[in-house]
Amino acid sequence: MPDAEDVRRIALSLPDTTEKIAWSMPTFRVAGKMFATLPEDETSLAVRCPKEERDELVLAEPEKFWIADHEAMFAWVRARLAALEDEDEVRDILADSWRQAAPPRLLDAHPELGLPTGE
Repeated sequence: MPDAEDVRRIALSLPDTTEKIAWSMPTFRVAGKMFATLPEDETSLAVRCPKEERDELVLAEPEKFWIADHEAMFAWVRARLAALEDEDEVRDILADSWRQAAPPRLLDAHPELGLPTGE
């Protein structure tokens, strides 16, 4: 079962990523733009996710994903760390969110982060 330290290690391994405390929780940013947080005392992961995909994800796997009330109007989704399968799933989730926040120069420089595994 992945934990907050796995999230931190994987997030910080992505290009140009930094960690910053905001709203009393760790946040991860690419080129200064936030793409992940560790809310709920670091028992969950919040990431960018297009609203259409987010709604489908929550319906398909409600034990794993949910939308926090205060984030409903934004394109973010939460994942329970205890429900995630392994580090590969965490890496795919973080890389997908990283791609949504990363500037074009980083996307161009890191084509290996272009698609999650299996797509």
